[in-house]
Amino acid sequence: MLPKRTQKGLSPFRGIDSLQDEMNRLFNDFFSPDERLLGEMEFTPSIDISENKNEIVVKADLPGMEEKDIDVSIAGDLLTIKGERKEEKEEKEEDYYRRERVYGSFSRQITLPKHIKREDVKAKFKNGVLKITLPKSEDYKEKEVKIELEK
Repeated sequence: MLPKRTQKGLSPFRGIDSLQDEMNRLFNDFFSPDERLLGEMEFTPSIDISENKNEIVVKADLPGMEEKDIDVSIAGDLLTIKGERKEEKEEKEEDYYRRERVYGSFSRQITLPKHIKREDVKAKFKNGVLKITLPKSEDYKEKEVKIELEK
């Protein structure tokens, strides 16, 4: 038997059923977002950044968005991805039992290395994924340099 929380303190008696109920509540609270906070959540797209010898590639997941709602720019050494995921509004009233989809404006900034050919950057948006290709300048492309070990 484990102590049970009561309004006046802990009780030394607790059945296995109440322990199971408490465990279920803890798991549900941990794995389910609080509905009161969902209205305050912001939409932040997930991104992947990869690199090969010729370019850096940034991919951002932007499901449910349209090309016209996305803005990509470079200023100085910052790549900025901005956009807005708009909420679908219908005329009829709906009662929600659970609402987890998040809407709103977002802005993600990524610091770029100095060796990017900014004039040749390309961006494509297809099937909810934004792909930005940032070519490296010729003088920076990976060159193998042999480093001698000191004795």
